[in-house]
Amino acid sequence: MTTGKQTSADAGRKTRLRAAVALGALVALAAVVLHVDSADAYLWIKSLHIIAVISWMAGLFYLPRLFIYHTDAAPGSEKSETFKVMEQRLIKVIMNPAMMISWVLGLYLAWSAFGFSGGWLHAKIGLVVLMTVTHVYFSRSARRFARDQNTRSARHWRLMNEVPTLLMIAIVVLVVVKPLS
Repeated sequence: MTTGKQTSADAGRKTRLRAAVALGALVALAAVVLHVDSADAYLWIKSLHIIAVISWMAGLFYLPRLFIYHTDAAPGSEKSETFKVMEQRLIKVIMNPAMMISWVLGLYLAWSAFGFSGGWLHAKIGLVVLMTVTHVYFSRSARRFARDQNTRSARHWRLMNEVPTLLMIAIVVLVVVKPLS
């Protein structure tokens, strides 16, 4: 099997290095902000939380699309192997770090700004737990694809592609409108 420029081991190392630098910069910025005794710290933490959530959501939207196309690729084919690399890099380099940062900063904001109170906040956290369950399901599915053991149809992945969207809509409404105050 030939390896493309973007799926080679060298490209993977460069991608991991760039992701590590970006993640390190984000963590360093978060550490600085957490040690700033200022009213602005809340806005910086909130901004970093939103950036992490956007990154996490991008991965949750894109991964099932990759699964749809991967389902049509013959197991062991060059196309299938390319999808395996893309899926693993998306999960390890973008989705997992973004999810962890979203959780840490989100819980910090829930505690510092709201004292973990409010029905809307409890509902939001519940939906974020469901988003995390979806993330875990997608990660396990990527491992099945990596072993050429996918048993799901492209239709299944099209339907699963809607789950993060529906959860995101509900979460945004809860955060902005706060209907269960």
